[in-house]
Amino acid sequence: MKELSQEEWREQVEKDGNAVILDVRTKEEVDEGYIPEAKNLDIYKGREFVEEIEKLDKSKNYYVYCRSGARSAQACTLMDQMGFNKTFNLIGGFSQWQGPKSE
Repeated sequence: MKELSQEEWREQVEKDGNAVILDVRTKEEVDEGYIPEAKNLDIYKGREFVEEIEKLDKSKNYYVYCRSGARSAQACTLMDQMGFNKTFNLIGGFSQWQGPKSE
């Protein structure tokens, strides 16, 4: 896992043709807004979350975020342990996001 600042995240995602944006917040949080093109997998769903992560393509680059950066760091660590090559955590999470948003 690599920790990325808000600016590093935006720049890297724009240039990365192999990027997948992963939102690990709850559905209620996502309903309040999200980063465009993000795939939502709620980390609080435990085993179901792990099962969904197992279905993902390990060769992709995963840009993971939550509300503040703590849950996404946990998700990145878990994904690294599961054999994912490149995971990136958004420092400060969605609460500090200044980029494009969808609602």
